Amino acid sequence: MCDFCVMTSVKERMLSRRSFFTGSAAAAVAAAPREVLAQPARRVVDMTHELSEDFPTFGGVPGISYDKQFDISTDGYNLYVLTVNEHCGTHIDAPLHFTADGQSVSEIPVESLACPLCVIDIRARASQDRDTQVTPDDLTAWIADNGPIPDGACVAMNSGWAAKVGTDAFRGADAARGGSLHFPGFHIEATEMLLEETGAVAIAVDTLSLDHGPSADFATHYAWLPAGRYGIECLAGLDEMPAAGATLMVGAPKIRGGTGGQARVMGLV
Repeated sequence: MCDFCVMTSVKERMLSRRSFFTGSAAAAVAAAPREVLAQPARRVVDMTHELSEDFPTFGGVPGISYDKQFDISTDGYNLYVLTVNEHCGTHIDAPLHFTADGQSVSEIPVESLACPLCVIDIRARASQDRDTQVTPDDLTAWIADNGPIPDGACVAMNSGWAAKVGTDAFRGADAARGGSLHFPGFHIEATEMLLEETGAVAIAVDTLSLDHGPSADFATHYAWLPAGRYGIECLAGLDEMPAAGATLMVGAPKIRGGTGGQARVMGLV
């Protein structure tokens, strides 16, 4: 989701929980030695959407603009100055996005950017209900089929929404209902289950927000990010990933003080 669209909500509910998690299990998850590759990789899948002025955004305005400063025909080389919203396209939500003093995107431990990937497939349900959410029952069913969620994992929602990029259905804006958006996300109860019962370091969605479209309180953002975990939004390529056994490589930008930023994400299968 875009930062400028929720600025008022963030200011009103700005949390400072970083000290609570200092030396806690959340910090231990990031620091603990662990195996990175879930299995030897045979194939690399690009899980990143191409960012352009046409890519849909949470706020409905272009997330990137181009100002060409030098041109090959007159200057001998091309160079653009880009104006980019941190939270558009395939991107990371850093803890700082929803906290007063959480980790910036440059402070996310590099060990947390190579993750065993757990894919929660809710495509069938999402095709009937665009506001559906990942629930504890979905997580329990995944665990029953695949075993425990690994420490350091990224738990990703596959709702089938990546295929809707380029259509109005991706945002699901509903003018008849006050302009609210409609797309799937993580239910707060599933988010709390991941926080309390697993060592996952990231959650990811193929939609515009970790919270589902009609959310008015961004409960999942306010629970997950202040706990020192990060999120990925607008992920592509989940249809090519197995439920378990793949590894996610997250090319996070190393921008001082950034609340997030565009990421080149790859799946190793």
